[in-house]
Amino acid sequence: MNIRLTLIFLIILSIFITLLSRVYFLTIKSNTYYEELSKNNYIKRINKIPIRGMIEDRNGEKLAINEMGFAILIKPHLSSYKKAEELEKLIDYIVKYFPEYDKEKLIKEYRREDSSYNHEFIKVIDYIPYNDFFSKYTIFSTKEDIKIESSTKRLYPKKELASHIIGYVGKASKLEVVNNDLVSNNGMIGKNGLERYYNDKLQGELGYKDVKVNALNKEIEILDEKEASVDNNITISLDSRLQEYIQEIFTEKGGAVVVMDATNGELLASASFPEFDNNIFTKSISVKEWNEIRNDLNRPFTNKIINGLYPPGSIIKMGVALSFLENGIPDDFTINCSGSLTIGNRNFRCWKTAGHGSVGFRKAIAESCDDFFYKGSLRLGISKISNTLQKLGFGELTGVDQINEFTGVNPNKEWKEKKFNEPWYVGETVITSIGQGNMLVTPLQMARYTSYIATGKLAKPHYYKANYEEPKELDINKNYLDVIRKGMYDVAYSEKGSAKKYINSKVTIGAKTGTAQVVSISQSDKVRMKESELQFFERSHSWMTTYGPFDNPKYVVTVMVEHGGYGGEATGAIVSKIYDKLQELGYIK
Repeated sequence: MNIRLTLIFLIILSIFITLLSRVYFLTIKSNTYYEELSKNNYIKRINKIPIRGMIEDRNGEKLAINEMGFAILIKPHLSSYKKAEELEKLIDYIVKYFPEYDKEKLIKEYRREDSSYNHEFIKVIDYIPYNDFFSKYTIFSTKEDIKIESSTKRLYPKKELASHIIGYVGKASKLEVVNNDLVSNNGMIGKNGLERYYNDKLQGELGYKDVKVNALNKEIEILDEKEASVDNNITISLDSRLQEYIQEIFTEKGGAVVVMDATNGELLASASFPEFDNNIFTKSISVKEWNEIRNDLNRPFTNKIINGLYPPGSIIKMGVALSFLENGIPDDFTINCSGSLTIGNRNFRCWKTAGHGSVGFRKAIAESCDDFFYKGSLRLGISKISNTLQKLGFGELTGVDQINEFTGVNPNKEWKEKKFNEPWYVGETVITSIGQGNMLVTPLQMARYTSYIATGKLAKPHYYKANYEEPKELDINKNYLDVIRKGMYDVAYSEKGSAKKYINSKVTIGAKTGTAQVVSISQSDKVRMKESELQFFERSHSWMTTYGPFDNPKYVVTVMVEHGGYGGEATGAIVSKIYDKLQELGYIK
């Protein structure tokens, strides 16, 4: 009996506790929940979109700006069949004043964004220029069902100038919108160049306004407010005056030019040719226009400064010479160049078929004797050469503030085994020593390496101060650099220097030319075809990398002309004019 009573008591107690818990939940806990839900129903957050920051050159010239205009919005909930006529009338009203817009597309755009959950006005036209809309502002502002908002469009006032470097903005993809509240609000994001690399800085930070609204979604009271960021501009190291000048004098079909402060890595100018107008991406580019640019064999969309991979040819010889010196070959090392070197059944020719005679380091660089580097490389081996070149930045990223930079190829035994599962041959060491074979570099890597030869420190190229790093010391004896620099002086000024006839600048410089073959030329050919006799896209690339002033190195100028033929011939005049311009602009005193 007692057990039965106890059991009944426990059951009644448990029921009581359950009911009490339920009452507590309904009166206390759920009240908090519904209070928060209620808040969401009467408190509305309005995001404040910051204006995208401008990009300016070092002198304040505007390279990327925002052009002011207006957007047109229509009230929501007009997508139903019953409201179709009302929606059509509003669209007709817009098209009446702006006939360039397609009625059906605007209706489609509206219906795509409209829903029963959306109580905000819906944007049907993103941007109309200020001058085109201003005269009609009063007409539209009186319409209750149409809303006018200020809007901006990205504009590149210098058009093609530094287009690859500046980049452009475009509509964000679904993936790009994820975890980016600002992009989800304005729908735009940097797609390339500095616009992409510094997108977070340029787009700024969202502001907001929390307002109390009534049942009709009318604002009653401002509860909290934060302004959007305004300090979104960036000032970069480019000098648009110098950039424009390079644009004028570079008349070749394709190539790249880099002008860099050798002491700190600031890029004063950098151009990839051919260029294109970034403004084409701020409007709807036609399929025809897109295909014309995309199919151009000179690759206008490729940023050749960081994405162009080329054999360096003879301009690699300074780095190879440094490898000789730091690995025990004495600075008085000489060879006798007879015009060729036989290894097994292969004949490796010097560019001068009659030979250079007795050749040491200085003469080898000045006259670009291939045989000197052939024989030195055989004493050293590819591993040691590759190691030195790696220190100098080859096969690695420069770290420049651009997206998708290429590393190039610094070939060695390990690389070939991994890439092709093949052994390394001695002939490959020989051709690598003169910058041919599998070696590939970018113009920016070449400019950076030249800055080391000029200053004894390896600078990090950059456009914006946030990406600056202190130039690196390398574990290479700086005394070796004196030998290299003397050779580079002779390139430009000795009687037999490879650039003597092409350098005429007022500024004294150190230089090295390079002719990089793009098609294999048989070593068995006794008489080689002239570059001018080859088909255009079979001609060698032309290089010249330089620093100046020679006695007080400050700037590096590297020029690469695609399919330009012999290095000095295609590049010397361009290099000379750039140094004279640097002097004219006050960079060189």
